[in-house]
Amino acid sequence: MAAETAPRLSRKDFVADQDVRWCPGCGDYSILANVQRVMPELGVPRENIVFISGIGCSSRFPYYMNTYGFHTIHGRAPAFATGAKAANPDLSVWVVTGDGDGLSIGGNHLLHAIRRNLDVQILLFNNRVYGLTKGQYSPTSELGMKTKSSPQGSIDHPIDPISFALGCGATFVARTIDVDAQHLQQILRRAHQHKGTSFVEILQNCPVFNDGIFAEVEDRKTRAESALVLEHGRPLTFGSAGGLKGIILDHGVPKVIDLKDEDDPVERGVVVHDESHEMRSYASALATLKRPDFPVPVGVMREVEKPCYEDLLVQQVTDATEANGQGDLAALLNSGDTWEVA
Repeated sequence: MAAETAPRLSRKDFVADQDVRWCPGCGDYSILANVQRVMPELGVPRENIVFISGIGCSSRFPYYMNTYGFHTIHGRAPAFATGAKAANPDLSVWVVTGDGDGLSIGGNHLLHAIRRNLDVQILLFNNRVYGLTKGQYSPTSELGMKTKSSPQGSIDHPIDPISFALGCGATFVARTIDVDAQHLQQILRRAHQHKGTSFVEILQNCPVFNDGIFAEVEDRKTRAESALVLEHGRPLTFGSAGGLKGIILDHGVPKVIDLKDEDDPVERGVVVHDESHEMRSYASALATLKRPDFPVPVGVMREVEKPCYEDLLVQQVTDATEANGQGDLAALLNSGDTWEVA
């Protein structure tokens, strides 16, 4: 008798029966739809998938995925994900967080999850504002941003999520855009394929409290001029025909040069994108590119290999068991000096 094959899943299989409660026009809708579209392609049974979130608009995500999930406490999703992956390394673990949840109260937890290189996918939705709590400035908000909590303008210098992840030693770092479905799906697939921590910043619009903050890269009419689409082995060029530009490194400092239609970008010194640089300096230089002086890089900035935390943990347990036997918990608890407290 032939073995039964697992039924093919579709996007509908990953759509939960919960009403989606985000503001009309929120970029989270697009992200959710594209995650649900990609899930069936990964070949992972739904019972082996878990979405873990903290607190924030993005953190409602687990309710809307027909998989296992945890809606945890503010900033602690990476800690829960670490426990889930360490206890069951075969799980496909996805962390959904925001610029406030992940980089403010959760910054320390995010740091340690990344540096340990757990094989998890971290999706950080960045709308540069606290949306759930009605519009305060967040760790990624621009200097001078006026909100209810900063009526004279924020005086906090913002955190760059990509630079943060690189500083933590992330082995996969990428950026994509909420409304660019094709690119977003491509990055999600790449993140899942990577063995190790995948950190993905998703530029996401908040139509209520920070509308249009990424309008230049979201609008198809201006995206060619304002976004630098990264492709491994291809030169860093952007713009349209007749207005093509390239990125060079002058003593390690990125600069924009104009290119003519007949120019060979490589001969002109335009940098050829290499996401596999072991040193973080190249990816860190990309992370410094910001509007209006430079286009915003989108795509995979870094992918390198490094041992995963859960693999090292399993190997330690295996080695200890082989050397010392299974052990006896009751004997351990009663070993040495004991006290009886009346």
